[in-house]
Amino acid sequence: MDVSDIENILKEQLTLDDLHVTFDGSQCKVIAVADMFEDMSRVKKQQTVYTPLADAINSGQIHAVTIKTFTNAQWQREKMFNIPS
Repeated sequence: MDVSDIENILKEQLTLDDLHVTFDGSQCKVIAVADMFEDMSRVKKQQTVYTPLADAINSGQIHAVTIKTFTNAQWQREKMFNIPS
């Protein structure tokens, strides 16, 4: 499993406006951006992104997942104030 596999799984099952995935062979980091996260609780946001990856996690292809979710407005602010150097 690689980054493109994870991206494809998420894109097939979720309607996202932006998606960023890093994967080092065990640790997966996902940033998912969509306005559908607007009225969801923090737990529901995590579950929404985690659920499509459950088979890969349960089979051991992914050992750990870090998920960050943003609405489009939140993502614009995040990018403005947290520009990677």
